Amino acid sequence: MGAVGGVDVELLFILGHRHFYESSPCAHSTYCSELSLSTVHLQQSDLEPRISHSLPDRIEMLHFRVSTILKESFEATLKRPFPAVYQKSWLPTRRRRCCCFSTVSCDARLVSSRLNVLHIASLRTAPCATPARLYCVKTEGAAVEPDEHVKKDGSGSEENEKRKGILPSLEDLLFYTVAEGQEKIPAHKFLTALKATGLRTGDPRLKECMDTLKDTLKKTADGVTLDRHLFKKCVQSNIVLLTQAFRKKFVIPDFQSFTSHIDELYENAKNLSGGQVADYIPQLAKFSPDLWAVSLCTVDGQRHTVGDTKVPFCLQSCVKPLKYAVAVNDHGTQYVHSFIGKEPSGLRFNKLFLNEDDKPHNPMVNAGAIVCTSLLKQNVSNAERFDYVMNFLKKMAGNEYVGFSNATFQSERESGDRNFAIGYYLKEKKCFPEGTDMTSVLDLYFQLCSIEVTCESASVMAATLANGGICPITGERVLTPEAVRNTLSLMHSCGMYDFSGQFAFHVGLPAKSGVSGGILLVVPNVMGIVCWSPPLDKLGNSVRGIQFCLDLVELFNFHNYDNLRHFAKKHDPRREGGDQRVKSVINLLFAAYTGDVSALRRFALSSMDMEQRDYDSRTALHVAAAEGHIEVVRFLLEACKVNPSPRDRWGKTPMDEAMLFGHHDVVTILQQYQENYSPPAAPDGQERTEKSLDSLL
Repeated sequence: MGAVGGVDVELLFILGHRHFYESSPCAHSTYCSELSLSTVHLQQSDLEPRISHSLPDRIEMLHFRVSTILKESFEATLKRPFPAVYQKSWLPTRRRRCCCFSTVSCDARLVSSRLNVLHIASLRTAPCATPARLYCVKTEGAAVEPDEHVKKDGSGSEENEKRKGILPSLEDLLFYTVAEGQEKIPAHKFLTALKATGLRTGDPRLKECMDTLKDTLKKTADGVTLDRHLFKKCVQSNIVLLTQAFRKKFVIPDFQSFTSHIDELYENAKNLSGGQVADYIPQLAKFSPDLWAVSLCTVDGQRHTVGDTKVPFCLQSCVKPLKYAVAVNDHGTQYVHSFIGKEPSGLRFNKLFLNEDDKPHNPMVNAGAIVCTSLLKQNVSNAERFDYVMNFLKKMAGNEYVGFSNATFQSERESGDRNFAIGYYLKEKKCFPEGTDMTSVLDLYFQLCSIEVTCESASVMAATLANGGICPITGERVLTPEAVRNTLSLMHSCGMYDFSGQFAFHVGLPAKSGVSGGILLVVPNVMGIVCWSPPLDKLGNSVRGIQFCLDLVELFNFHNYDNLRHFAKKHDPRREGGDQRVKSVINLLFAAYTGDVSALRRFALSSMDMEQRDYDSRTALHVAAAEGHIEVVRFLLEACKVNPSPRDRWGKTPMDEAMLFGHHDVVTILQQYQENYSPPAAPDGQERTEKSLDSLL
């Protein structure tokens, strides 16, 4: 934008303050003093063909037009009826009106500098009886109210104009949620709010959003803050995922509260000092007994870690269910179990013992795991087979860290006499597919046990099993549902060595432990959890890990049979608590009372029931109608599709409230929506709110 000469003027400004209705009889003076020109937008298009005057003439013409606009806008505002409580009988004097408008009279340089400013503040309803009014001035002249302006364009555009600002885009709703009424937000505030939902900035699903955010911040003046338009540009590529997160539509709605409990359980188990680090594989004996980590990943990709979660460790026996899942995924259940049984053995995991059909009892003991290894990618070299399994595991881990410890592999092969004995016994009993090289299979077996992960990457693997074979953070299907079902069944019955029966009894969840100190725990349809601490009990399970699992199901209803009828109720993190629902009613009605549309947008985005009632059965629409907050009323009716005529305990409707307090504009709107309203089939108000917002997706 250039100087004043040769340009036209398009004005957008907001009139009205709560002081206008809440002040003393001299309120009009306060009102006039606070009246301001908040936005001046210059465009070169229309005026150039019509104006060819000198600079002073142009400034004088500009001054005249601005004064005329403000005058007409001010008089139009006075036509509105005041609320009955605050109604005054007065008109501003011409002197004061001119004084108000004189702020526009200034020299050419000041006008030029003021007109070069373009700033449209995000519209926020002030907490007053009558909300602010938006006036739009076209280049041809007269100022008109939006409703009058729209009528000239026909009925179709009238409806669209009414919806403007009431049905904002999902990007706008997300901005209002994070900004909390501010015009700009620091990027770190958005990232902090994002982490509170459980999502990470490194989530592969948010890569495009994060890349755009980085590029956008480099181009901003301060490199920190974003206005609404820049924010929308950053989030639009991932708006569906972000909206679900901020609406608390993930499997764990109150993720911060849930993770605070996880941290407490972690600290409780940290104090345990029993157990010994496995030393029959020399490389494992080098780990510190003080290491302790817990990491979880939900089926929606919510992440939480605590402790030494970035320290790599070998999967050891925790790889057994994973390679079994790969085998079933490739060959099917019938083929795999023609070589391996499905029953718990009741014996130590490294016993030389087969079932009555001369098959290993199950794929979770060493004998079964060795046979299962022979089924992976047959008739190719060990290098190709290893790469094949590694790629599968990386997909399960969402391409997070999956490595290989050659030192552990060499150490295990050098000390693997028992496994060689098992291998030869299996070869004697013809347990392998025809043409299998037993020593080559044992080499691959040792290699797979030496695959390294961290607690964080392994928790994504567990979450992939919990999510039916689809990786939560990439959305890629890795395993078939059949493979996942079979794997979880065997983990439940055979996954914890000789402790499997007790673990199924007390914890009631599929799990697999390893001698490196890891426990891979699956809560089906909810999350995957990995605990890691090297000290083991006499059965080969992590001491701290077992205690954490026991405490987890003691607190939360994750046990398979915790949801039986008439059973003692535990915490269910998949539902919001009663305290939260009470707070939501209070917050909703207070936002309606103060006219805070921004807060209402946040509540709607978070999937709050916009029709919930207080102890007097009054809804937010009752309160907004009684206070005369027309924009709140429109938002509730148009965006949230609430019932326009609910009755409170005294039989009063929102229209009764609006009529009682003299809010005629509100009465008109309610009448219009009552005529067109048809009750939905589903009685749940929250479902209606969610469907209304989901339609924006």
